[in-house]
Amino acid sequence: MKILWFIPTHGDGRYLASGIGARATTLPYLKQIAQTVDELGYYGALLPTGRSCDDAWVVASALIPVTQRMRFLVAVRPGLMSPTLAARMAASFDRLSGGRLLINVVAGGDPVELAGDGIFDDHDTRYEVTDEFLEIWRRVVAEEAVNFEGKHLRVRDARVFFPGVQKPHPDLYFGGSSPAGHRVAAKHVDVYLTWGEPPAQAAEKVAAMRALAAEQGRTLRFGIRLHVIVRETEEEAWQAANELIRYVTDESIAAAQKVFERFDSAGQKRMASLHNGKRDSLEVSPNLWAGVGLVRGGAGTALVGSPEIVAARIKEYAALGIDHFIFSGYPHLEEARRFAELVFPLLPLDIAESLDFPNYVSPFGEIVANQDRPSAALAR
Repeated sequence: MKILWFIPTHGDGRYLASGIGARATTLPYLKQIAQTVDELGYYGALLPTGRSCDDAWVVASALIPVTQRMRFLVAVRPGLMSPTLAARMAASFDRLSGGRLLINVVAGGDPVELAGDGIFDDHDTRYEVTDEFLEIWRRVVAEEAVNFEGKHLRVRDARVFFPGVQKPHPDLYFGGSSPAGHRVAAKHVDVYLTWGEPPAQAAEKVAAMRALAAEQGRTLRFGIRLHVIVRETEEEAWQAANELIRYVTDESIAAAQKVFERFDSAGQKRMASLHNGKRDSLEVSPNLWAGVGLVRGGAGTALVGSPEIVAARIKEYAALGIDHFIFSGYPHLEEARRFAELVFPLLPLDIAESLDFPNYVSPFGEIVANQDRPSAALAR
């Protein structure tokens, strides 16, 4: 099981949709989060992409020298980037980081934002472009000299001269919920991602994608993108969930949902259908809470509960074949540590062997009266 965290380059804070308790995502703050993720043994971290964020490649590059083990899940954007430029960027980052790059393929889902970047293709055309982009990108990163002429893209003698570390290329992650997205994923990617839908819906996706990949003679791994609110008791966790949306107003919900309605992303529509912009029924599956999606696009659900409950829910997804989990929590610095301390010991993790000791258990807490170690039962 691989656990990744999130680098919040679009902002952070203690509450959603409020300036109260908000934090500027300065380089020193992002370094704190990255170094915490690195120290605790997370597999890596996702950096978001879009006009509401700092550029993921620039931020990730700035964090290479202040980290040692963690991997960076950074987006390539078909239509915004040429595949050969993206290949050179990936090869350079992978080499300079010592093989710590993961690639998130993002076709985009907001027509207004895409138009601002000069992209006017419709939904399915964007996935046609993505298909051709990945055909070129995969071959170029694998050190082929590529000639390609497609419906949307054309290259002649495309190549990289300074290859990356990972062969044939860094793992490709991709989350598309439409038929067009499914076809691209089955053909090209390594890890298919879903946002945090209830287990029954996630199971349907996993089964469908396995079948499509098999038609291509391929196999896929699976991942899920979720928020998490874990506390020592379930009651405390639900209190924290309600506190997170303490300043969310009906007006802010309506404004956010109006924006999301313009998206042509099938995944965003599936997220919105879990709550329909209403507060009255946010627990959409046991311990799966859709409150985040009232005002936040993309990943809109959180696992809520005690460490034992959260670990059990994670294992339910794992039983479906999901082994990559990308979590986040507000604020991201403190919650990265809280999640590791409380939940890591309950999961079968792929933790770097080079960790000298499991940092997430402290190892014992503060020494009592300058001489005694607290008992394990009291350490949590």
